[in-house]
Amino acid sequence: MKKTVDSVSDIGTVLRAVRKSSGIRIDDLAGMVGVSKQFASDVENGKDTVQMGRVFRLLRELGVRVSVEFHDSAASELERLAQRAAQKQDAGGE
Repeated sequence: MKKTVDSVSDIGTVLRAVRKSSGIRIDDLAGMVGVSKQFASDVENGKDTVQMGRVFRLLRELGVRVSVEFHDSAASELERLAQRAAQKQDAGGE
C-alpha cells in the first residue's frame, strides 16, 4: 500500500500504524534502531524538527509529492489513527 505524505505528522502516523499492526512496542522499536523511546515517540507524534520541517516546506514549494510504501496489513490501523486525529481536530475547532 502507498500513502502520500505531506508532513512530518503524516510520516509519524504511518510509522505508528505499521508499528502497532506489527505488534511492536515503541520502546522495542527504539531499541532495535538505537534511538531513545522519546525520539521514537516524537516522530510518531509528528514533532516537527527543524530539519524535517524545512525539508517538507522545500518539497511542497517545488510541488514534489512524497509517498511511503508499507504493508497492507497496517491499512486499517492507519485509517483508525486518521479518524482519531480528525475527531481531535474537530473537537478542538468547536
